[in-house]
Amino acid sequence: MTQTQAPNLQKTQDKISASSQNWSNILSKLPSGERYLYQLFTLIKEGNLTVINPFGTAFHFGEESSEPLILKVYNPDTYDRALAFGALGFCEAYMEGWWDEENDKLAEMIGLLFRNNVYSKASQRVTIPLLIKVLTQRLRTVPTNIQNSRKNVQHHYDVGNDFYQYFLDPTMTYSCGYQMKETDTLEQMQLQKYELICKKLALQPGESLIDIGCGWGGMLIYAAENYGISGTGITLSLEQAALAKQRIEQKGLSDKIEIKIADYREIKGQYDKFVSIGMFEHVGKDSFTTFMHKASELLTPDGVGLLHTIATQGKERLGAWVAKYIFPGGYLPQLHELTQELWAAKLTVAHCENLKPHYAETLRHWAENFTENRDKIASLGATYDERFCRMWYLYLQSSETSFRYGSLGVYQLLFFKGKPWRLDIPLNFSMK
Repeated sequence: MTQTQAPNLQKTQDKISASSQNWSNILSKLPSGERYLYQLFTLIKEGNLTVINPFGTAFHFGEESSEPLILKVYNPDTYDRALAFGALGFCEAYMEGWWDEENDKLAEMIGLLFRNNVYSKASQRVTIPLLIKVLTQRLRTVPTNIQNSRKNVQHHYDVGNDFYQYFLDPTMTYSCGYQMKETDTLEQMQLQKYELICKKLALQPGESLIDIGCGWGGMLIYAAENYGISGTGITLSLEQAALAKQRIEQKGLSDKIEIKIADYREIKGQYDKFVSIGMFEHVGKDSFTTFMHKASELLTPDGVGLLHTIATQGKERLGAWVAKYIFPGGYLPQLHELTQELWAAKLTVAHCENLKPHYAETLRHWAENFTENRDKIASLGATYDERFCRMWYLYLQSSETSFRYGSLGVYQLLFFKGKPWRLDIPLNFSMK
């Protein structure tokens, strides 16, 4: 991952500890950007971080008795970028190759920052340049109109099916899996997730199922093959739709499953069951009500639905870096907002489950696959250059730690339309 060979830490002449008596004096003599970053790192009490600056000086933070994670800064502009733009600037510096974790332990280093509240502290600082960037990005990508929604989805999902095939599993599932054993493969985790959802929906042969944000069709294919349903999948991604149709045809399910390129707000008709997996994060706060009422509209009387979505317990709904480079227009809900909006749409929640640790493990698998196939990804074309690959690697690693140590969760909310919960739909979803 590093661009140049970092000096051996044991040979570094200058070693400065944040716990030393003259730390304040040392800090005061540093440039403002470097001083700001090290002030944040003094929050580290659990674990050990060593920062080696471009001049070879090592700064130690945390428990020096433990093995350090080593942040090697190559370009001094890293500090000013972080000072001006906070986490956004620090992540952009990584994309440019200005810093690395020396031993390729990026997830562990980000986890250290999460556990010691360094990230949350940095997120509280708002500068004028950062505010301008964030507001400009939000105005350009607000998903309340359909055209912007299409652009936002295509920005992330139309980077190439070949690219996604290099780190996803054979089902081409790009959402949280469900781990039952530590030895589960990524494919097993995704199939177990689909089975869990089918059980929750109590799918029956001959029923109709609509999947809003169907991706490459994995959920519908599984449900059609194992439960005998007929399904309709909705996506705004042209590339996803093309491959989904191809996979459905190869499996001989074209008479069972239809894929439509459309916005969910454009869909008509009614279905026995409703599912949406990993799509709600894209609808935007101003469309929460619209989405839930559309779900109700698409369900038959006494219909059952399941919403699978990331949610946050924190105040920050989407980090500035993720909003700019990964998911433009995205907005993470909080759990109470989901339940309130479902209730307002006369959809009653029957069951709620948080798959938080399962997503951390899913992302770990994705990052491992990405690393293993990085050279193949780079060979796909000029788009997939070093900056692109560093951006995606940082996204996968930071997302893993956000679920493992941060405020992110992923919820499955089972709901029904109509007043009574039908007793022939059991709330028993045991996968053991």
